[in-house]
Amino acid sequence: MCTMIVNQVAVEGYGKGAGGWFDVRQANVAYDHPFHAPLEHALTIDFVNEALGPSARVAVELTPAAARELVNTILTVLERAEVGGFLEKSHG
Repeated sequence: MCTMIVNQVAVEGYGKGAGGWFDVRQANVAYDHPFHAPLEHALTIDFVNEALGPSARVAVELTPAAARELVNTILTVLERAEVGGFLEKSHG
């Protein structure tokens, strides 16, 4: 059964697709049937720039455990960067 769970968030960054590097302006995060992963459901993240067309896309499909580990790792790295003085401390 499809979950229809999806959120979109504006992001600033860059992604590398088949045509090279492009500006990433949005991330689409979903938990639903994957296109490629041999799983019933997966956490899917599409980094896109819709203004550049369908080739400006980088996608990943993760197991729930891998997605949680990725989130924790991102937060750990950002915290270390803040403590090291390489990144302003967040206020949220």
